[in-house]
Amino acid sequence: MSRQAHWETVYSQKHEDELSWHQPSPAASLELLDHVGLHADASVADIGAGTSRLVDSLLARGLGDITLLDMSGAALDATRARLGAAGASVSWTVADVTRWQPARRFDFWHDRAVFHFLTAPEDRAAYIARLRDSLKTGGHAVIATFALDGPEKCSGLPVMRYAPQTLAETLGAGVDLIAERRHLHQTPWGSTQAFQYSLFRRG
Repeated sequence: MSRQAHWETVYSQKHEDELSWHQPSPAASLELLDHVGLHADASVADIGAGTSRLVDSLLARGLGDITLLDMSGAALDATRARLGAAGASVSWTVADVTRWQPARRFDFWHDRAVFHFLTAPEDRAAYIARLRDSLKTGGHAVIATFALDGPEKCSGLPVMRYAPQTLAETLGAGVDLIAERRHLHQTPWGSTQAFQYSLFRRG
């Protein structure tokens, strides 16, 4: 099964409270975005947006330039239905980030739990190329992955686990680590997963 088919199946067959990664509030992400001055005029790309509530929080803060990217059209359809008229200004992109051809640059790049699924070196390289191509100079990226003591698999797929410093080394020069947070995520059924959230600045 292809990556895209996998995620279409997941989001088509499961309610969000059956997904281990579901969180009612993206507090850890917002904390880091606020750390560098998230403002209403900012442009944000949410990579692997799924059915995340980040877009709800951004719209509530008055942001209008928001792009949601996910491999699953079913996930984005669910988010679009949830937002209703409030999501009229959102741009919806069904794509694999490793093959995406961004046509513009953004102030902020957000990724909660996409990069850690990229276990092949060529996929990581493709992701990093898209990050560099689409993030403005001086722009910021929040990338959250499983921490070194986090799960070894998610949704039946193997993952890579990172410390902030090893993630920074993987991204390479010109994308500078400026803040980090450890986060213990509670799944909908009460288990705990260790994440690391890293904030980078594009030089």
